[in-house]
Amino acid sequence: MHDDRTLVEARLKRVLDERIRPAVYPASVPLDVAVWNAPGEPVPVAEGLAAEPSPTAVGEKWGAPWGTSWFRVTGTVPREWAGRTVEAVLDLGFDENMPGFQCEGLVYRPDGTPVKGLNPRNQWVRIAAPAEGGEEVRLHIEAASNPVILDYHPFLPTQLGDKETAGSEPQYKLERMDLAVFDETVWQLVIDLEVLGELMQELPQDSGRRYDIVRAVGRALDAVDLQDVNGSAAAARAELEKVLATPAEPSAHRISAVGHAHIDSAWLWPLRETVRKVARTTSNMTALIEDEPDFVFAMSQAQQWAWIKEHRPEVWAKVKKAVADGRFVPAGGMWVESDTNMPGSEAMARQFVHGKRFFLDEFGVENDEAWLPDTFGFAAGLPQIIKAAGSKWLLTQKISWSQTNRFPHHTFNWEGIDGTRIFTHFPPVDTYNCSMKGSEIAHAAKNFKDKGVARHSLAPTGWGDGGGGTTREMIAKAARLRDLEGSATVEWETPADFFEKAEAEYPNAPVWVGELYLELHRATLTSQAGTKQGNRRSEHLLREAELWAATAAVRGDFAYPYEQLDRIWKTVLLHQFHDILPGSSIAWVHREARATYAALAQELNGIIDAAQRALAGEGTGALVFNSTPHSRAGVPAGGARPAAVDAQAAIASRAGGGYILDNGLLRVEIDGRGLVVSAYDLVADRETVAPGRAANLPQIHADFPNMWDAWDVDEFYRNTVTDLVEADEVTAGEGASVRIVRTFGDSRLTQVLTLAPGDRRLDIDTEVDWHETEKFLKLAFPLDIHAERYASETQYGHFYRATHTNTSWEAAKFEACNHRFVHIEEPGWGVALVNDSTYGHDVTRTVRAEDSGTTTTVRVSLLRAPRFPDPETDQGVHRFRHALVPGAAIGDAVREGYRVNLPERTITGGAEVAPLVTVDNDAVVVTAVKLADDGSGDVVVRFHEAHGGRAKATLATGFAAGSVAVTDLLERPLDGVPAPELADDAVAVTLRPFELVTLRFTRG
Repeated sequence: MHDDRTLVEARLKRVLDERIRPAVYPASVPLDVAVWNAPGEPVPVAEGLAAEPSPTAVGEKWGAPWGTSWFRVTGTVPREWAGRTVEAVLDLGFDENMPGFQCEGLVYRPDGTPVKGLNPRNQWVRIAAPAEGGEEVRLHIEAASNPVILDYHPFLPTQLGDKETAGSEPQYKLERMDLAVFDETVWQLVIDLEVLGELMQELPQDSGRRYDIVRAVGRALDAVDLQDVNGSAAAARAELEKVLATPAEPSAHRISAVGHAHIDSAWLWPLRETVRKVARTTSNMTALIEDEPDFVFAMSQAQQWAWIKEHRPEVWAKVKKAVADGRFVPAGGMWVESDTNMPGSEAMARQFVHGKRFFLDEFGVENDEAWLPDTFGFAAGLPQIIKAAGSKWLLTQKISWSQTNRFPHHTFNWEGIDGTRIFTHFPPVDTYNCSMKGSEIAHAAKNFKDKGVARHSLAPTGWGDGGGGTTREMIAKAARLRDLEGSATVEWETPADFFEKAEAEYPNAPVWVGELYLELHRATLTSQAGTKQGNRRSEHLLREAELWAATAAVRGDFAYPYEQLDRIWKTVLLHQFHDILPGSSIAWVHREARATYAALAQELNGIIDAAQRALAGEGTGALVFNSTPHSRAGVPAGGARPAAVDAQAAIASRAGGGYILDNGLLRVEIDGRGLVVSAYDLVADRETVAPGRAANLPQIHADFPNMWDAWDVDEFYRNTVTDLVEADEVTAGEGASVRIVRTFGDSRLTQVLTLAPGDRRLDIDTEVDWHETEKFLKLAFPLDIHAERYASETQYGHFYRATHTNTSWEAAKFEACNHRFVHIEEPGWGVALVNDSTYGHDVTRTVRAEDSGTTTTVRVSLLRAPRFPDPETDQGVHRFRHALVPGAAIGDAVREGYRVNLPERTITGGAEVAPLVTVDNDAVVVTAVKLADDGSGDVVVRFHEAHGGRAKATLATGFAAGSVAVTDLLERPLDGVPAPELADDAVAVTLRPFELVTLRFTRG
């Protein structure tokens, strides 16, 4: 019997491929085709429809890279097809093995009404069912000739990733432009056989159910007349009715299918092309919703919805109707599916603020779930942000990509740094492009790690990134799998439907504490330094702009720029998408990102300057504005005062070469190589640099990962390292500073090390003119500290990681993320390393043979040079700022991290500026001071406990406060949470470790 089953499988494959599938369209006639090529960027729909095309034909090449061609297809339905279903079959030159990542099309009627998208697995357009015969057909196709960047050899450098370098060679060839008869009976037979064939392969060899399917499939194939498939299809289907009608076992795993099309907001295409990808996919899905009564489609990323509304009103109208009918579901409640490791505290919060508010304003929909299937790991501060936004669930799939350790759960409670828990699900189908194949459904059931105590999982179903979303074939398969013996059951449901059922059945789900670290794509913390610097700078400029604009608006007649700040925030949030900020997009995306960040910086500096000048008033004195949440050289947090007289710092020559910097708090020795051989804390009488080692050491590695060049750095990169110890120049600079110049390869590294008066902090300004390829540049600081863990700043707090590699989980974190600081300490004394724009780092510990002491080395990641997908990644000049802070407690690390990212600003004026808000405990850090988004003029203050302990503080307002309320991130009062007592324009607050609070003050 084993041989019989094998023969049936082989027979089924050949008959399907060669006879049954071709019979789905038993008759066809060619359409007449004409084409107009848009001369530059995409044109409005009306212009494309009105353009006069030239004749072309199947077999002709078309489409320069990133071009747009408008095809007009015309024809007449043959009279003899009366009573039959007729479709247009339109193949632009698709590769069906790649459902996205290539050419795409959107079909319009002559009046401009969108019909549906054209994609590799979705090439049909329904013309008539049934046809009368003689109908005139006229369709227009807006076809995008997006080049194939990720092909079967996906990591070869290519110039196709930027329109400026891609050339003009046609990319595609028209394959088919026909009117055809659609035989639904044959199509249904194909689905029957595919479902049973796929299920048959997944069942145990000795399964009785498998024997039943084998026999039924054999009978069906016997019933097929290979010379008349269309005439015999009904008889073949009849042989399968019984086996398809056998219900699933009551204990079967239950899958909630959610229509889905994961569309990267930019990746291997520019932002402008995503606008069109979204229009094509949503046109497909609204058409499918009209045809399929059980189907439900969910789409995340409010930015993509906003694009449809702004750019494609004809598509937006259909989407709005489908949402009103409950069939097209806004999901996720974020502006984009962002990276969650690198965005700062406020930026991560604003992802939810702007995303949820868009769906509330447009549809009255409140999202309870965060939907991030493809994000590259999740920061430990995220659960609190999700909860503070009014949501309670999280879905992601990406952790299944981890290379070393298999995550122990698919459904669990995720606990963040403050103790907040979020009910979380990882779909065991292990893809966010489920196509309802039997192998996928079987894998989900077998793979589900929480079986025995839970039995619900979710399957995001549909092709993404230009694949067109869910197909009618997927829906037909899901219908057969709804209740089929031998399979998990499948039902179309919304994300909320799934989460409600899953949470109800699993009230005591296990808990995972801390970050959800993806053991893959670690290099995204470093690739495309310019993009990362633009993000970090934009985040801090927005803080300044809101703070000073709010202060000026409350104190005078300054007009708070609500709409301008809203637009800028949305632009910054867009660029935090998980293939933009991580540096894994094509050159075009990052070229535009750098220009966008530069424009935003100019605009935000304009807001800041105008607000500060309004506050400073008339006068000739120098006022120093302090935007940090801590006082600074006599200037209060959020205020301005005349500049204080600085203390002194000295520089002297060092015996043996180099220099000594000394400011009475810290003495730093820089040798003749420009390396820091001592950083002595004079206050604590303690050396920072490990004996016999040198800090501020540039190191370069070969960097050629096994896959995913811009995404990955593999652990073996550490096997070879070159210490860049040779210096071309080590000279004294201005004040207590030393300038070091090094050349290596084709690159040049210039540093200025400065010891400022009055600070226990060595500032390190680094400029790299980078012209390497496939190299990784780091800056090493070997510290004389014995510690088993270290702290990295994350959203609204910090998170501890091990310095050792006791387990495979710890060993896998050989490259990790921090925000403004990492901090490492022994009891009573520690060191912080702060930065203004880098995220990637590694920490290792070794025992010194000479004294058995422990050296803990912190290395910051500066630059990489991958060649895919951008062959010129990071080439050019980059500037970084770091600071080494000996004797730092965690609070010092927090403070210095803000200081290096928020430099003082000096304005000429005559009036000191009192802060709009003050807090009397440095452990309570204010992250935002702004006016309420609704234009009411209320003042919103967001703050958190930053040291990891309990904190009490008094928060006072520098204005007459009428009332105060505790709100969520969207500035809505929290139900059941009493307002703090307001007395003399101040409130007393008590915070748990890392607790986040938002207060909204009305003005008296």
